[in-house]
Amino acid sequence: MGSTWILKVRICLKPFKPFFYQGSSAFYTLNTSKSSQLPLSARFLCTRDTDPNPGGRQTDRGNSGHTDGQGGVNNSTNRRREEELWDGAAKGRGTSSPLWQRPSPPKSVFTAGTAKRMAEMLKRKTSQVSQDEEQDGGKPEGRTRRGAAKVQPPDRPLSAAEWRTLKESLGNRQRFDIQMMCALFTSETQLDIAKSLLTFVAMETGTLSYELLLRYLTLCVSGGHDAEVFDVYDIMRGSFPSLDTGASSLFIKSFSRTERWSEAVGILREVKKAFTPSARNYGDIIAAAMLNGDTTTAWTLYGELIENGLSPHQETWDAMFKGVRKTEEERGEEEAEAMSQSEHQERLLGILLYMRNNQIYPQHSLAGSIKTWFESLTGQRWTGSWTGATPKGVCRCCGSELESIQLTAEEYQQLKDRVMTDIIQGRDVFNKTTPEELERFKAFVERKPAFDVVVDGLNVANINKDKSRQSESLLAVVSELQGQGLTVLVLGRKHMLRPSRSWERNNMKLIQQKAHCFFTENISEDDPFLLYATLHSGNHCRFVSRDLMRDHKACLPDGATRRLFFKWQRGHQLVVDGYVAAGRRVRFQSITSYDTIVQTSADSWHVPYDDTEDRSTYEVPQRWLCLTTKH
Repeated sequence: MGSTWILKVRICLKPFKPFFYQGSSAFYTLNTSKSSQLPLSARFLCTRDTDPNPGGRQTDRGNSGHTDGQGGVNNSTNRRREEELWDGAAKGRGTSSPLWQRPSPPKSVFTAGTAKRMAEMLKRKTSQVSQDEEQDGGKPEGRTRRGAAKVQPPDRPLSAAEWRTLKESLGNRQRFDIQMMCALFTSETQLDIAKSLLTFVAMETGTLSYELLLRYLTLCVSGGHDAEVFDVYDIMRGSFPSLDTGASSLFIKSFSRTERWSEAVGILREVKKAFTPSARNYGDIIAAAMLNGDTTTAWTLYGELIENGLSPHQETWDAMFKGVRKTEEERGEEEAEAMSQSEHQERLLGILLYMRNNQIYPQHSLAGSIKTWFESLTGQRWTGSWTGATPKGVCRCCGSELESIQLTAEEYQQLKDRVMTDIIQGRDVFNKTTPEELERFKAFVERKPAFDVVVDGLNVANINKDKSRQSESLLAVVSELQGQGLTVLVLGRKHMLRPSRSWERNNMKLIQQKAHCFFTENISEDDPFLLYATLHSGNHCRFVSRDLMRDHKACLPDGATRRLFFKWQRGHQLVVDGYVAAGRRVRFQSITSYDTIVQTSADSWHVPYDDTEDRSTYEVPQRWLCLTTKH
């Protein structure tokens, strides 16, 4: 669609007389109804459906709105030895070699990619069952019917008569045009086919709905047809009093990748009158501003993004590191270059500190841009290397010692207070236990010596699928810990004390001899008790459980405290590796001695990064970018 066609339409408009331009770009028609206060071209070319806000919130200029927010690495085959499990708690106790000193310990549950590997293993185990079910019953009948009902788009532009025949063959669906445009988008079809559909709709109805134009706009933006987007923008802004969030975001995205990128700033300004733009909206314009050398606009918008509580996309950071470098290289005057480098260096280092404070790991591509930027800094002699860390937390490249996973005394006290308040004594505490039981447990803990390890009895007992071996599994784990000379607390439920096939009397008696035990009511939740006992015993105390505590972490009031909890958890949680079997010594997954977080010293930066898509949110990368001036 060209601007000349729009001009022809506006010149040739005649009341109540349909006009169609049959060129390759034509798709707008006249609406013969009166009663609109819109401009003449808008009245004849476009209408909104009864629902004025399909697929997004309306952003009426001047009206108030509602905020629109946003929001791995292949593990080395020879992974780290397990370091001493806790700081001297078991030194000198027991005769056998400690678990945490054995060679080649199993990977941690928090290692990037662990969750995906487990999921794939379970999928393989159940694949045969799924195949058998398909052979018995086949695919669900309902699903087949739904698939058959999908609209199949044509493979070439159709004439109006051909579109009409196709529509009739599908039963003259009321939303045929919308469904077909969606199908064209999904199949990534040629633009001319979509244009021919719009021409047919305009000829048949005399108008084009807002929703249909929005679907067409989506197709244009995704296909990179920016010139077409410009014309759609002119029509929609002239035809409708407001644009929804979807249309505004699409226009910002398209304009930002063209020479007309600065107009996207105006669109963003209009959006801000009604609601908070998304991080993607900001990011598109920031990237365009950096690419075009307008660093002032880029940093101003970046500041707004952060002030609005949004988290920048990694593509935005990537554009900022690349864009600043490009701007500096193109400057002719050395003095201006030096000033620019000093100013932008401080701001870009602020991005790294933001990643640190929010426990964000850059993807490999972004880490590469960071590396290139550091190495380009004039006169600073930074060198970047891709590396890993030793089990003792030493960078394999520069030899710097990474930050410890252990909390400081201040951090530990802060976390302990928050956990006590928000998890153990939270609003729903008595849905988890009773006041009497909670007080009884507190008194029990006070009477006992500080524990070295707290065991989630039921969780550990269920390691093996064989329910008849629950007490046997628990006894094996407790015996292993007790054999190391550790003071052990086992938390269980009262039903475990009733002799049964699962809970053999002799095994439970031995467990109570080897460890301190506390059994809650059967309806009580034992995780709060586990956290209380572990934190109350001191920073040396660990706990054994496969539960990742995500629900409890979510109870904490802010992101900083949740990140502190996760750091404490990674340094204190023991997970039994594999299964427990007779004659097989119990092994625990490794606990790293260092914190996986962006960190810096006087002459170095260490940035953990993702080089795989396998990492879950509760896992941490294993690869590092080492940036140093040591030579």
